[in-house]
Amino acid sequence: VIDRVGNLLGAYRMTGAPVTQRVDSGRGISGGLEGLPIPSELTAIAKAITSVYFSSEGNAFGSRTAGQLAQEHFAPGDITAPSGPLFGVQFSQLPCSDISARFNGIGPDAGPHRSPIGIAADPGGLPLYKAGVPVGAIGVSADETYGVDTNSGDIDRNIDEIIAVAGTFGFAAPADRRADQISAGGLTLRYADVGFSDLARNPATAPAFATLGSSAGSVFPIPGFFSGTIARGMAFGQVESGIRPDPVNFPGLDAFVVDDGTGTNRFPPRDGTDGAAALSSNEVLTLLRESLAIANRTRAQVRRPFGSPAGETVVVVDTKGVVLGIVRSRDALLDAVDVTTQKARTAAFFSGDYAAADLASVGTVSYLSGSLDLANGRVAFTTTSTSSPANYVTALRAFLPQSTALGDGAIALSNRAIGNLSRPFYPDGVPGRPPGPLSPPIDSWSVFKTGLELDLDYKQTALFLVSYLQQIGLTVSLDGTDLPALGEAPRNCTGIDRIPNGITLFGGSVPIYRGNTLVGAIGSSGDGTDQSDLVAFLGLHNAGVTLGGAIGNAPPAMRADNFTPQGARLLYVQCPQAPFLNSTEQFVCEGK
Repeated sequence: VIDRVGNLLGAYRMTGAPVTQRVDSGRGISGGLEGLPIPSELTAIAKAITSVYFSSEGNAFGSRTAGQLAQEHFAPGDITAPSGPLFGVQFSQLPCSDISARFNGIGPDAGPHRSPIGIAADPGGLPLYKAGVPVGAIGVSADETYGVDTNSGDIDRNIDEIIAVAGTFGFAAPADRRADQISAGGLTLRYADVGFSDLARNPATAPAFATLGSSAGSVFPIPGFFSGTIARGMAFGQVESGIRPDPVNFPGLDAFVVDDGTGTNRFPPRDGTDGAAALSSNEVLTLLRESLAIANRTRAQVRRPFGSPAGETVVVVDTKGVVLGIVRSRDALLDAVDVTTQKARTAAFFSGDYAAADLASVGTVSYLSGSLDLANGRVAFTTTSTSSPANYVTALRAFLPQSTALGDGAIALSNRAIGNLSRPFYPDGVPGRPPGPLSPPIDSWSVFKTGLELDLDYKQTALFLVSYLQQIGLTVSLDGTDLPALGEAPRNCTGIDRIPNGITLFGGSVPIYRGNTLVGAIGSSGDGTDQSDLVAFLGLHNAGVTLGGAIGNAPPAMRADNFTPQGARLLYVQCPQAPFLNSTEQFVCEGK
């Protein structure tokens, strides 16, 4: 059980519960995370974090919902459909993120906190509510598979989800804002495939927790996440939670910022760090204000009641990936603090003249599989295959074609464009077509093996897993050699300073230019991918107008939508046609 900002408040292991869940997409894929044994407490935390980080006062999403939105087809199982609107989101909130907070070793404190294995696509996580307000989530791992539901056309009886549903009794999400009451792209979303009436016993008659004897199981500590003592959650929106209002810098905008828990803004507007053309703190503040003003006018896509304004998080970074400022709507999703930073960094990184060299510096990535020998207290990992991020640069240059792409800064690449290039089909959702150059082909792709996105994070994700296994008393070997004790995962997932918390692959960010000079990027994430494109793109445009043209969107001739690889044009941004509340204005991004 976690609170709204990801503090772990209680963990209970039943006697006989599986020690690990094996990663398995069900597609028969090898490589990536497929086949790895993950301690069940870590997958349960990931499911809980996913559920609360994707829920708000206007929408209640479970980990099943996240899985539906992150796959190669939306809806899953429809091979003619394009990818989900959150394609690639599973590799955010990573344990190596420099943005997400760490457990202090004592108890709950300011967040948002990291996940041990990223965002979960596996059913078994559901949000918890009090009086219509999300206050946390429950995550359950009871079977032996950490996977994803690849068919949204049937009804499952997933044991993890059944137990999670029982656990929400008394704290269930309001029925009128659950995912199955919300649509995206013309499709109703999934919440849970079972309800209270489907349970074998009435949860209202469950025995008191204190009556459970030691033979049933026990509360237990989780290194790096939970002390072993059940605790209260943080009051969301207050300083202690890490999310608090800021009426001083953002008057009249109902703005919130990320706090360190003592009243200090972790990411106040600041000057850029990348030279004479760097963004100034005033320019950053203007970008944040103008973008949040757009969000407050924009009709949310995935929020009830209909006609609610979009809840968005906005992040500005410079070309070195340094966060220059973050601001949020009052009820914006918590996932967005980390993932919006990924978005902004992704756009700044791929639009620069350094991306090719930085990717080449990563070196070879070794995929692992593992087996658990509890009787002897050992976990044995073996190398199954390798991948090289530098190869994606070669593939992209041939695909566009553009022989100097990612090395000359000549192409402005938005997050939506990078996402187009990272799908297992190009164009997106057209079966039988080759993959984008940053993705493996569909026969070797899964939500646990996405190509460049995962390859950049894989080493540190695997090292975190090894470190955790060692902390719980297991001996870990790689290719027959016992590994030395490892410390805490570093706050850099990729080894590349410009993208330390990794990249992500769905829309909502654009690079920022001063004339023809790249100076950073702006990202937005929240209530709909198209809405996030709008907030970032139009917020940047309006900030440029306010600042007398000092900064702005990329010159049209530089934008990625000038390219038509494989006869299909890359997208730059995709804004809603009539996005604003109380207005019939259309095509608001056109010509900007």
